[in-house]
Amino acid sequence: MLPIKTILVATDFSSMSEHAFRFAGALARDYGARLITVHVIHPPTAVYAETAVFVEEPDPSGPREALNALRLPGIEIEYRLMEGEPAATIVQVAHETNCNLIVMGTHGRGGLARVLMGSVAEDVLRTAPCPVMTVKATVPVPGAVEERAAAAASV
Repeated sequence: MLPIKTILVATDFSSMSEHAFRFAGALARDYGARLITVHVIHPPTAVYAETAVFVEEPDPSGPREALNALRLPGIEIEYRLMEGEPAATIVQVAHETNCNLIVMGTHGRGGLARVLMGSVAEDVLRTAPCPVMTVKATVPVPGAVEERAAAAASV
């Protein structure tokens, strides 16, 4: 059995991240592992106009409140709000915390959208110091597969 003592779950507060968070929480509960939740804020963006440069400063208060709102009954969660490039920062936190597993949602982008926007999950997968589990869809409800199979067989 894989010794899982520390699980890092990355969130961008999307529905896919919420599913990954719940999955990571279930694993942390089952393994008695420490759960670290991290959200990465992009650094300030500079926008150039003809005569001026505007720098858009991120407001960390919204993400901080959203991060602290992520709760799971009976599970102690450590929260980290970081600034930087998401994939590199997630991997950095994984190194610092000696995590055994990274769990993250994926938006499932393909084709041109993935080429233009990149894939944080893919970058983390390539550079992480530990296994990475990506969660693409909702976690199935126990018995749901059997119920669908029985319904399909009765048709």
